[in-house]
Amino acid sequence: MADAIRFVKEMAFEYGVVQQVSPLVRRVVARNPSPFTYHGTGTYIVGRGAVAIIDPGPELPRHVDALLAALDGETITHQLITHTHRDHSPAARLVKQATGARTFGFGPHGGGRSEPGVEEGADRDFRPDVALGDGDTVEGEGWALSVVHTPGHTSNHLCFALAGEDALFTGDHVMGWSTSVISPPDGDMGDYLASLRRLLERGDRTYWPTHGPPIRDPHPFVRAFIRHREAREQQILDCLRHGVGAIPDMVASIYPDIPPALHAAAGCSVYAHLRHMVETGRAACDGALAADAGFAAPD
Repeated sequence: MADAIRFVKEMAFEYGVVQQVSPLVRRVVARNPSPFTYHGTGTYIVGRGAVAIIDPGPELPRHVDALLAALDGETITHQLITHTHRDHSPAARLVKQATGARTFGFGPHGGGRSEPGVEEGADRDFRPDVALGDGDTVEGEGWALSVVHTPGHTSNHLCFALAGEDALFTGDHVMGWSTSVISPPDGDMGDYLASLRRLLERGDRTYWPTHGPPIRDPHPFVRAFIRHREAREQQILDCLRHGVGAIPDMVASIYPDIPPALHAAAGCSVYAHLRHMVETGRAACDGALAADAGFAAPD
């Protein structure tokens, strides 16, 4: 199935070194590679002189030091947070301690706790100094960013559109190197698909994910993501029609080649799909909706 998505994985960078990636945008990559962060968190710097940073990153002093060194002589006026996973928002506290720069985001992390080992984990201490909503605009010297609420990966996920460059900072909503983890209860597959479809109504020409390289000509990429998720739900429905109703058994059938270490993440994805399918009447659950419940095809 993943062959239908033409992933973009090549990325030239050096850890801790500021890189000009567009006329208005620079990037510093944190040294926190993992199965969920690819090479690491890319913190974006927008503007010159008085700047915004997008996703200050994990609580790694070396990354914060590199970021502040890159901005020596400049002023951070805004810290914009796409969402509250620990690879995106915790460094905001260190940056604020050093510079006084306020934080801007949708709000605190929502929902309950996800299964351990399937994503980077929630930064439950984060509270934005300024709450942002869909359609808001944040402006500085020579730059303006408009807010696009894209729930799905998390309920508080935001993208930021950069005026003048037809660019969208997509956080973890759309990445070039991998599909996004949708981890209930805060992650929601129905919301995620709706947020993907919403991007198709926009005219952005470049996506800047927080992890990995940019995505050029993004609409075909987004459509491939939607097809991928629709095909996955068809696989799940086929399992249900053949009497395979437990998530571990579905994982064994749908992901026969993945290593055991990734079974939890795969099971989480299947559960997210099943929740969406139950909500839309395309699957039935035996009792309360839960990852360890039994599922069946609808009558």
